[in-house]
Amino acid sequence: MTTAVSVPTPVVPRRRRTPEEIAAVPVAGERRVLLAAPRGYCAGVDRAVVAVEKALEHYGAPVYVRKEIVHNKHVVTTLQDKGAIFVEETDQVPQGALVVFSAHGVSPAVKQSAEERQLRTIDATCPLVTKVHREAVRFARAENHILLIGHEGHEEVEGTYGEAPDHTTVVNNPEEARTVQVADPERLIWLSQTTLSVDETMEIVAILRDRFPHLQDPPSDDICYATSNRQAAIKKIAPEADLVIVVGSANSSNSVRLVEVALEYGARAAHRVDFAEQIDESWFEGVGTVGVTSGASVPEVLVQRVLSLLADYGYGDVEEVVTAEEDILFSLPKELRTTLKAAGDASRGLGGHGSRPTS
Repeated sequence: MTTAVSVPTPVVPRRRRTPEEIAAVPVAGERRVLLAAPRGYCAGVDRAVVAVEKALEHYGAPVYVRKEIVHNKHVVTTLQDKGAIFVEETDQVPQGALVVFSAHGVSPAVKQSAEERQLRTIDATCPLVTKVHREAVRFARAENHILLIGHEGHEEVEGTYGEAPDHTTVVNNPEEARTVQVADPERLIWLSQTTLSVDETMEIVAILRDRFPHLQDPPSDDICYATSNRQAAIKKIAPEADLVIVVGSANSSNSVRLVEVALEYGARAAHRVDFAEQIDESWFEGVGTVGVTSGASVPEVLVQRVLSLLADYGYGDVEEVVTAEEDILFSLPKELRTTLKAAGDASRGLGGHGSRPTS
């Protein structure tokens, strides 16, 4: 008796088309690019990246960083090349060494662990995330229960939750909003992760308020201005776009949301890439208008590389679609400002829109 043996079909690599071949494919109308503005680096990201760069300049390598300083592969790799060492937890940092806390923030327990290990710390938490932390502390002290809208496991949510774990419940999505249970529905307030989709957050809030009429709003909008602005820009572009390309990393919540928002608001297709080299030629079949944007942790150099590739593909006509102007600036962490002042370094005291990107 012969036993049949299953032999897998070998994978044949597809033939990559040349830029000239892609440019020759017929499309309806003219080839063009709609470039979103604002896009890329926000003030909190710029501040955090500069903090690591300045720490390396003044203290020397290595400088340890807990978690990724921001969620972008290019930024992390560039800083590693300069001498930064990224770790998951403070117990991986040698006793007495210097550690930078990422832009996403940390819980009090992490700070306590660093203190116990006698680590020197630079807190690069985005000031807008710090605001949410302070709100959580204040509302918990007033014996309110907090419904924290966000993605469980994300560093920012872990940090905020850690401020008041006995008074906080994480709500991940609309489905959880329909089933979450609370002890006292008359003493409730909602807070949110700063990088969420504005529309989805408001949908969750509406569901919660329908179930809990006494639910209080935070004193100010928790969703970061940069997240809101980048989503507003892609909403304007999406209805005209045959294809939207979002530059950003897979673990960047706001970058992933931009893809979802683009599709929701009418883009025929939308894809996220870390680098121009990841763009697939098959995406351009019949594509006339390409929308381009980037997440809030993406340096502009990566967007320019995408635009250069698109120009090779015949999409050299670029129109910038401006929906907001950003001029937010944040001071560098206080621990670092003291060092820079003592060293007479006045080259960078602020992080914000328009600042030098990591190249």
